[in-house]
Amino acid sequence: MSFSDRLRLGSITTQITGIVAISVLLGAFFTIATVLLFADGAASKASPSAAAQQIAQIVELMQAANSGERAAILQASRKAGVKVVDVAISELEPAVAPSLPSMSRLIERQLESGWGIDMIEGDRYSSGPEHQLVARIDDDTALVFDASTGTNLWRLIWAPTALTLVIVLVFIVLLSVYAVRWIIAPLSSLAEAAHSFGRHRGAEQAVSRNGPREIADVADALNEMRTRIRSLLDDRTRMLAAISHDLRTPLTRLRLRVERVTEDGLRDGMLHEIEQISHMLDETISYLREDARSEDTSRVDLPSLLQTICADFADVGHNISYKGPSRLTWLCRPSALTRAISNIVANGAKHGEVIDVRLSVGGDGKAEIDVSDNGPGIPDDLRERVFEPFFKADNARAIMGGGFGLGLSIARDIVQGHGGGIELIQRQPHGLTARITLPSMAVDPNDNARSDAAIFLHNS
Repeated sequence: MSFSDRLRLGSITTQITGIVAISVLLGAFFTIATVLLFADGAASKASPSAAAQQIAQIVELMQAANSGERAAILQASRKAGVKVVDVAISELEPAVAPSLPSMSRLIERQLESGWGIDMIEGDRYSSGPEHQLVARIDDDTALVFDASTGTNLWRLIWAPTALTLVIVLVFIVLLSVYAVRWIIAPLSSLAEAAHSFGRHRGAEQAVSRNGPREIADVADALNEMRTRIRSLLDDRTRMLAAISHDLRTPLTRLRLRVERVTEDGLRDGMLHEIEQISHMLDETISYLREDARSEDTSRVDLPSLLQTICADFADVGHNISYKGPSRLTWLCRPSALTRAISNIVANGAKHGEVIDVRLSVGGDGKAEIDVSDNGPGIPDDLRERVFEPFFKADNARAIMGGGFGLGLSIARDIVQGHGGGIELIQRQPHGLTARITLPSMAVDPNDNARSDAAIFLHNS
């Protein structure tokens, strides 16, 4: 992208640069306006030069006035906010530890050098304020000023500084709100759309183009990519349907010819092989198709679903049992979830003699389904690979029967499509536990599912 393109009105670069520039200009404008309107007069009155001028005028008036006029000058000065008293020089005492604020020392130096006022240093009036400025009027009289007069450091320095910082902070917050609302929010929407693509039916809608031009370009590219992916998946589905049809026809003819074989042992073996090929073909096509993701979600009773699966396997001779709450309503795609759990139970039935199915609700509200068997287990380095399509861990768990190694792959895809996860846990001393975790997105608050689950967990 060229530099001129980045400076266009709708780009992120232009928007961020513009809002920063506008924020700085507005902050400077309001700061200057506020200082001119509210702080200029106060700052001028609080400056050392203004305080020195005020004190010098009072001292000069006192020096030029007679004894009767001095009282009126002092009274007028006090009404103007100047803390001052006239004392006899004989009443001054040496200061034990004379110390003045830095601003008061500056005023004292200005009175001496700029106005020619005779300042008495080192002496103080015992009944006066803690910090004093003592100016000589004549040989017998002096004026004692409060050293804090006209030296309000807060009004002079800290108030304008704090005001400036507050104004700048306000505009920085406004900039942050703008960035979150108009720049970061569309990026989050893009990430959510990319993450949800292919997980449920509602994720097929187009990604919104709201936001700056660069984000709109990304949304267009993402929508185009999703269209291409969907087209590729549709082409693959049609191709697999055609392959399925073309393969089933010769398999059917082969089955008919095998049934004419007179030798029983040879005929049964060949029919068994044909059944295995048909089963593998069905398993592969079932793994690649999108039926599980297109199923609508509905509320089901998880214990009933698991008990039905256990009953189906028990009917064909497997030693399988269910443990868990009697009721637990959950939102899921029932046919897909049944298929995933059945694949895991079937995998355990191939390698173990006893299968335990346990349902529980964790402290975070997630449902956990454990399918455990007493088989040989799976080595640590193969527990992730067994979820790969067409991978068979022959060295770990001898496979009894046919299959392409798609059962766990199908199960993981279905569970992840529900927003959950699946992991394999080694049992001691032997065996394997497949743990399915379903998110707590769909527990009906009107159901008694949580209480039933809690009662079961407490009793167990």
